[in-house]
Amino acid sequence: MTRVLLYTGKGGVGKTSVAAATALRCSQRGLRTLVLSTDSAHSLGDSLDLALGPEPKRVAENLWAQESDVYYSIDKYWGTIQQWLQSVFTWEGLDTVLAEEMAVVPGMDELANLLWILEHYQTGQYDAIVVDCAPTAETFRLLSFPESGRWWLDKIFPVGRRVSGLARPVLRRFTDLPMPNDAVFDAVEELFGRMKRIQALLTNPDVSSVRLVIQAEKMVIKEAQRAYTFLGLYGYPIDLVVCNRLLPADAARDYFDAFRSGQLRYLQTARETFAPLTVAEAPFFDQEVVGLPMLDRLADEVFAEGDPSQFFYRGKTLTIEKIGSEYVMETPVPLTDRRDLSLLEAGEELVVQVGRYRRNLLLPRMLVGRKVSGAKLDEGRLQIRFGGNGRDR
Repeated sequence: MTRVLLYTGKGGVGKTSVAAATALRCSQRGLRTLVLSTDSAHSLGDSLDLALGPEPKRVAENLWAQESDVYYSIDKYWGTIQQWLQSVFTWEGLDTVLAEEMAVVPGMDELANLLWILEHYQTGQYDAIVVDCAPTAETFRLLSFPESGRWWLDKIFPVGRRVSGLARPVLRRFTDLPMPNDAVFDAVEELFGRMKRIQALLTNPDVSSVRLVIQAEKMVIKEAQRAYTFLGLYGYPIDLVVCNRLLPADAARDYFDAFRSGQLRYLQTARETFAPLTVAEAPFFDQEVVGLPMLDRLADEVFAEGDPSQFFYRGKTLTIEKIGSEYVMETPVPLTDRRDLSLLEAGEELVVQVGRYRRNLLLPRMLVGRKVSGAKLDEGRLQIRFGGNGRDR
């Protein structure tokens, strides 16, 4: 079975290095591994210190790497649709080059990158696929495509295809505007079918895991919390958090003492926030993490002698379900006595206090402003009910 690992996090936290180190260690353990970057910044090749292209390239024993290229990927997955869009813009009077640029619909490149994962998985050529995702905000958009795509396929697509078929003969009498033909609609239908399959793949807890890369800083942890909530909302399984670039205890004293103390506080915050997930640690190295030898050192710190492809956590970390007029949020709080449990609403956050430990959950928009109408602890999982929207009253 092919294992799919997706790394995401705020820009600049070192997720590319962690993804590359994971892939390297998987390959060293005998797994045929592909590391794929969906980040248009193209830093994977820099991390490996190698030139990469839009197709997988062998970079070491059992290890292949690939950097997506927007035009190559769009031509591969959107070719028929883009050609029609380009013909429409050309008809409008745009020159060929500008029409080609305009035919790249926003989000098209992210979706094409997503489809590479599905293609590599379906070939069965690799034992592990490690994905260096774009920064968190872009990853959200990337992973929500299948959900929105299904809506278009179910609601809009059948109507559009029927109307286009009826209107095409009539419009030809009055205009030479290029109308979408059956080939275009077939391409759209095939594309949405792939979107359904990629969502099924990435939400399959027996195959895929999302991993959050953070640094021990307030803003980074806040953004990771939002990612944690979003991923739980859409059913993407999360199994690990990696806290990168921690100053070692023997770092230059005095000057870095305050900074290191702050990192240790935020590291503890991360452990409490993302429990029951493991928070693995990686140090701030004495040199830049570039090239296979340094990536090997990073893998040693994060995984030691362990298997990076293992499941570090099995089970849903956070779920939100609508039941009647209420929403029910469920999150694990293992080994907790209900007498030690308390809840505090604070704006867009819900603070779960367990004894002297607390966990701050950033609420999705649908729950902000709603009042907690009840809570129940059941076999290590906390169920919180949210009632009517306070903003509507």
